[in-house]
This record gives sequence, structure tokens and C-alpha cells, in this order.
Amino acid sequence: MNQNKETSSKRQQPMAGPRGSRYIEKAQDFKGTMKKLAVYLKPFRFKLMAAAIFAMMASLVSVLGPWLLGLITSEVADAFERDPGNLVIGSINIVFGISLSLIGLVVLIAGIYVVAGILHYLQTFMLIGMTQSLTYQMRRDLSAKLNRLPLKYFDNQSFGDLLGRVTNDVETINQTLTQSLSEIFRAFALLTGIFVMMFLLSPILAGVVVVTTIVSLFVARYFVKLSQGYFRKQAKSYGQLTGHIEETYSGQTVVKIFNHQEKSFAQFDQINKDLHHSSVRSQFISGIMFPVQFFIGNIAYILVAAIGALLVLSGNPLISIRVGVIQTFIQYTRQINQPIQSLGSVANVLQSTAAAAERIFGLLNAEEESPERDDLKVLDHVKGHVEFKDVHFGYSEDTEVIKGFSALIRPGQKVAIVGPTGAGKTTIVNLLMRFYEIKSGAILIDGIDIRDMRRADVRSLFGMVLQDTWLIEDTIYENIRYGSLDRSIIEIQKAAKSAQTHHFIESLPDGYQFMLSENGLNVSQGQRQLLTISRAMLADRPMLILDEATSSVDTRTEVLIQRAMEKLMEGRTSFVIAHRLSTIKDADIIFVMDDGNIVEQGTHSELLEKDGFYARLYRSQFDAQ
Repeated sequence: MNQNKETSSKRQQPMAGPRGSRYIEKAQDFKGTMKKLAVYLKPFRFKLMAAAIFAMMASLVSVLGPWLLGLITSEVADAFERDPGNLVIGSINIVFGISLSLIGLVVLIAGIYVVAGILHYLQTFMLIGMTQSLTYQMRRDLSAKLNRLPLKYFDNQSFGDLLGRVTNDVETINQTLTQSLSEIFRAFALLTGIFVMMFLLSPILAGVVVVTTIVSLFVARYFVKLSQGYFRKQAKSYGQLTGHIEETYSGQTVVKIFNHQEKSFAQFDQINKDLHHSSVRSQFISGIMFPVQFFIGNIAYILVAAIGALLVLSGNPLISIRVGVIQTFIQYTRQINQPIQSLGSVANVLQSTAAAAERIFGLLNAEEESPERDDLKVLDHVKGHVEFKDVHFGYSEDTEVIKGFSALIRPGQKVAIVGPTGAGKTTIVNLLMRFYEIKSGAILIDGIDIRDMRRADVRSLFGMVLQDTWLIEDTIYENIRYGSLDRSIIEIQKAAKSAQTHHFIESLPDGYQFMLSENGLNVSQGQRQLLTISRAMLADRPMLILDEATSSVDTRTEVLIQRAMEKLMEGRTSFVIAHRLSTIKDADIIFVMDDGNIVEQGTHSELLEKDGFYARLYRSQFDAQ
């Protein structure tokens, strides 16, 4: 792309963190983002409500288990007190005059845990189905959105950032909805049920548990806050380490050529030390939180046992409890710790989820290409008459790249666009293809303003070969017919022969069915360029754009391609962007650009006779040789 474009935008690097770390990237608008996520969840609200009900029912049912086990313990203790040598346990009164035998009560307890398990399975099944449908739709929406965004959006985004939104951020939301939502429902229901049961059984012991729980919460909050800074440093160092490794090992040739190994290792070692330093401290502080909470939990057990024993022996009917209540409270005290820790973890996860959702909605709400009007025109018979009328354009509002560009190209002309780097050559082509919208002026094709045509119709008029090759991970056959799926193998071979590609394709294993690796890295750069030229030839569009199309092939192949191009360009309006001026000597007209405008125009011989800007560019290339 044009140099002005590249320098006018600052690439944003995606934030990275180690998998499983507690590094929390906070959303700027937590409440607003969660509201948007709730709106996105609206079509799945009934499944979500059902999952919440199942989760809460499972938790409430499981609360009954410790209470019933406590009843059994109390009955056994009473029977032992009555006759230590003959333990006879009759019917056990549960509630409201309902009594069961010991075996019946054991069966009831087992049934309760079975029901709780079934309910838990149902809520998990509902959530998984809902979240998979949601994330499936979200990925579809993101993919469709990317296709509707203008190129200027991608100028300000890095590849890794966009990839992270479509993959990692969607997966974060998936995990949150699958796991964290059920934890929230379960934790609140469990805590509510446990505290209600405890206060019904013994307000005094319930108060003891509440106090120790509050202390545990404050301890957890302190350690989380203390460790968060180190987790943030850990995530930053991890991202730096990943980036350094990727850069270093993908550019090993350059590293070795410039003997940069020692310095590269020193940089790696420093980043690794920073990562080690922050990881040790973050893991230590985070790890010590659980032993402290475990210690507080043990204190709670001791207090419940001691105070409970006093209440059992007190004989005061207002505060006295049965011995089985102590067992019930110990079990409840153990159960309380897990939902409290879950809620603490979920609070952090929700922050991360809000940040992920904010990034996703930022992409989904990004400004799209202006909508197409209903009264647009269609060119039935394209002649190839192109006119630029006082075109002004800039990639940013405060910088103008194209400054009043005007040019007239007649049908069938071969137009060469030359000039120094950053002059605006590629930008002109981008405007012609409506990849960007001009600020003022007009671009006409056969007398029709391209803004009065559908973008797809404008782009369908041009075959295009770029300096940077782009190939998909598929067969050569599929790469050549990309965008021309209705063409036969005979037509594909004919296009490949015209582009001087057929011979090298036939020399590969499997020929046209040879599988290209990612971006075609298992063939040479020159061969990749030949394949893209074959693709353009097969498309057979009325007009042609060649942006340094022969820059990556050897001289002999270049001559052959030039002949094929001459045949391809016959009767077609063609735009050739070239740095090697020797390749455009036979152009019908040459536009010499500098600083966003045409400074000279004419044929090769005419421009040399002028002894101006073009002549100096031409001589400088041969002097350099």
C-alpha cells in the first residue's frame, strides 16, 4: 500500500495474557457492555431462564442433604443416650409431622443427591446448547461484518487484534456463559439456602459462620487486589515474550546475517527474567490466599464445634440444639467456602468477559461502507473510458494524499503510473476501485460517476494483480479459479499458458491439484506471482490493473510475461504501476506522480525529451545499475 497510508495510521497491538492467568483487562464501560450482551442474549432468554432455574433448584435440593444427615446423627445420639447397649431407632420426624424410618431417610438423602445431579446435568445441557448457538451466531456476525467494513478500518487495526476478537474474545464469552453463569446461579442459591437453614436451626451458630465468612471475604479481596498488579505485569511480559519469539524465529535468516543472535538472546533473557519475577510473585500471593482462607475455615469449624457443644449441653430450650445440628453446621461451613470463592473468581471473569464483549461490539458497531442507493446505474457495454476530475483524498482528515488529481484515459489505452515511493500511485488505483471514497471531485467510467454504481459492479470491471501475492491454502486449480468458479479446466490451463505458468505447474507433483501451503510458501515468490497473473487472466475483465506485477520474477520470465500482458491488454484499458521504468516504455501514456498529483505526462520518448522529473528518475535507475 501507499507509504502515506502506512505512516498515517498507528497499528494497535492486541493485548495478550497467559492462558489461565488472572490478568484482568477491564472494560471501559462495564454496565453498557453487559447491557449490550444481554440484548444479544435476548433470543436465548428462555433457555437461560430454564438453566438458571435448574441450577438454583439443584443447589437448594443439595442444601437438604446435610440437614437430613444431621437428623440421623441426632436420632442415633438420642438412642444411645436412652439405651447404650440396644440402639433402637424408630420413625424419625422430619418436618410437619412427616416421619420416615432410618432406611427410608437414607433412601431420601440418596434420592436428593440424585435429583441434584440430574438438575445440574440439565442446566449444563441447556447452557452448553445456548452458548454454542450464541457463539456460532456471533462468529457469523463478525465474519459478515468484516466483509462490510471499508479498508480504512483495517488501516488502524493489526491482524492479531482482529483475529483475537473473532477467536479468543468469542471463546471468553463462551466459557463465561457456560461456566460462570451456572456458578453465579448456583452460588447465590446455595448461599441463600444455607444461611436460611442455619438461622432456622441455630441463630447463634449462624452468626458465628457469618462473621468468619465476612473475614474470609475481606482476606480474599485483599489478596486479589495485591496480586492483580503482578498478574498484569505477567501478562504483559508473556505478550512481549511471544512477540519476540515470533519475530526472531520467523526472521532467523536476517538474525544470522547480521550476527544478531547474542543481542536477541539478551533481549529474550531480560523478558524471561521479567516474566519469572512477576510470575513468582503473582502465583505466590495468589497461592497464599487459599491456605489463609483454609485456616479461617478451620477456625470456623472449631468455633462451631465448641459453641455448638455448649449449646447442646446448655439445657436452655431457647438456645439448645441437638447434637446432629453441629454436624449439619460443619457441613454447611465447608459448603459455604466454595461458592464464596466461585463468586470471587466470577467477579474477575465478568470483568474479562465485559472487556472481550466490548471489543467484539466495538467491531460489530464499527462504521461500515456507506449504504448503496436504489437508483444506481449499471454499465452494459464497457468501453473503458476513465476520467479523474479534480480528485482530493486523504487517509486521515488532517492529511491530504491526493491533491486535485485530474487525468483522462481513453478506451484501450495502456496507462503507466510512475513516481517515487509515497507519491500516491497505489492510492489512485484504490480510489478507482472504490476501496476508499474520495473527499471531493469525481471519477468517471464511460461518463458515469463510480459513486453512482454498486461497488461490486465497479470492481467487477477490473482484473487486478498486486505486488504482494495472496494465495489461499488450497490446490493451484482452486487458486487460479478464485473468483471465476464457472470456468472449466481447459480455460484455466489456457490462462496459465498465457501467463507462462502452465509449464511449472505441470512439473509439480499432482500438477494443478498440487496443494499450496499457507500463502503459497511451498513455491517460490516468482511462481506465486505467476499464479496471481494466471488468476487475473482467467477473470478476463474489461479493464486491468497491474501493480508491480512482474517485480518478483526473473528477467527471462519477465519478458515472457510482458508478451502475454501485451496480448491480454489488447483492447482493454490498462493501468500499470511500475518502479522499473524499463517495463513501461511502450505505454500509450505515462503519468508521472509526485506529492499526490501529476507533474508530467506523455509517452516515454516525449518525457525523456522534456528532460524533467521522469528523465531524472529514468537516468537514476540506470546510474544505480
